[in-house]
Amino acid sequence: MQQDISIIVFDLGNVLLPFNYQTTVTKLEDVEKGLGYQFLRFYQDNYQYHREFERGDMSADEFVGIMLGALNNKIDKNTFCEYYSHIFSENKEVVDLLPKLKKSFTLVLLSNTNIIHYEYGWKQYAFLKHFEKIVVSYEAGAVKPETKIYKTVETFTQRKPGEHFFIDDIPEYITAARKLGWNGVQFKGYKSLLVELINQGILRYRD
Repeated sequence: MQQDISIIVFDLGNVLLPFNYQTTVTKLEDVEKGLGYQFLRFYQDNYQYHREFERGDMSADEFVGIMLGALNNKIDKNTFCEYYSHIFSENKEVVDLLPKLKKSFTLVLLSNTNIIHYEYGWKQYAFLKHFEKIVVSYEAGAVKPETKIYKTVETFTQRKPGEHFFIDDIPEYITAARKLGWNGVQFKGYKSLLVELINQGILRYRD
């Protein structure tokens, strides 16, 4: 028997906040020609550093030290953090759904992120006030699609798995949530999300 949905869980990146590392590359190219693409290749080829940092298995100082080494120490720590984090833009259509959803549902943010992106990149966004809980991977000690991070959400909500509805752009993360009994949909854009929310009875046409 399907349970009534009471919790809406949103991913952050590429759902509420599209991001693009090309802005980082451009800023580094302004420092020295070729530096931005040198960094991008290193970052992609050594993605395990990003993942360890997101999971909280690596400190900010350790991560920054490795990244500055890849940049031949051409910039300082604070400049790196700024360049590395100014990658986000707001998806206003999706953000505008939050106050409407908050009238009837508990909203939770669930993000694979790191402390630098939070501190320098997105903690100032006003829409965060709509969430009753923000679950971030570096604090949870786990990343999607690991079970532990979904259970961290459940520990907060104290609701049954089937009461959770998850919105994320990565299919693997939705699949992992469904295996735990959550409902969910892959985010493919505002219009398709709106249709899904209406079909699920989460939103009404007049909302």
